[in-house]
Amino acid sequence: MKQYEELFKKLYKVTDKSNIMIEEPMKNHTYFKVGGPADILVNPKNFSEVQAIIKLCKESGFDYYLLGNGSNLLVRDGGIRGVVIKLSKLNKIQVKGNKIIAQSGATLYDVAQVALGKGLKGMEFASGIPGSIGGAAAMNAGAYDGEMSMVMESMLAIDGNGELLTLKKDEMELSYRSSAIFKYAYTVVSVTLALHEGDKEVIKARMDTLAKRRSDKQPLEYPSAGSTFKRPEGHFAGKLIEDCDLKGTYVGGAQVSEKHSGFIINRKNASAKDILDLIILVQHTVEEKFGVKLHTEVKILGEEK
Repeated sequence: MKQYEELFKKLYKVTDKSNIMIEEPMKNHTYFKVGGPADILVNPKNFSEVQAIIKLCKESGFDYYLLGNGSNLLVRDGGIRGVVIKLSKLNKIQVKGNKIIAQSGATLYDVAQVALGKGLKGMEFASGIPGSIGGAAAMNAGAYDGEMSMVMESMLAIDGNGELLTLKKDEMELSYRSSAIFKYAYTVVSVTLALHEGDKEVIKARMDTLAKRRSDKQPLEYPSAGSTFKRPEGHFAGKLIEDCDLKGTYVGGAQVSEKHSGFIINRKNASAKDILDLIILVQHTVEEKFGVKLHTEVKILGEEK
């Protein structure tokens, strides 16, 4: 860790020492429960600290990576070189009329619950997605006929130089599971949602219905990163995988879920390599049989062991 000595000195001036972790296992920060150590993991507590950390990384020549709840992330067994900036402490949620302003580390569940409490509809679709609002905004997450593009009005982001900027909806470049955040390597720190007044009982009933559908159809009892693959145009990933007779297939401790073929799960103490090898097996098999390329919805980071 000698190469980081000067960076540590500067980081200690930016945030509390207790917010900085060295050689931190990423399996402790991802829903897959796999992943080798990050050289440095920092938990900033406000926007200014995030800006300062990004500027320090840039000035020092070290790579940095953003982490929300780790719900859509697979870290390889060799871990991550550089700095991981975890945004979970940025989790404040404000309500102003029919608008909700949520910091990026706030969970989708918590934002949906706040909306319910205020009788605001529009976030029901996201109430069961196990991620942060920042990550969901960046990837334009969606489920059950809803997606973030339907409710987002603007977002506050930090660019690669550590400067704050506001993106209005027409500047977000929203598309299926993508946005300007990925294109320009921005960091989302706050999202403003424009919702509508609704009936609390109707909103809750919709959330309960979707929660039951999720529980009935998805393997929530095992570590996973949600839907492993993006939906290919004109097809459903889970159906293609099932039609290749891959449901239940194992590689090491990783398995194509028997409950939903679109999910790869950590069934038996899998390594990241097990999961990656199973992803590749599924991709090759589906392309060979149907001529359809499956692209991962899960973000993959880090080095091989």
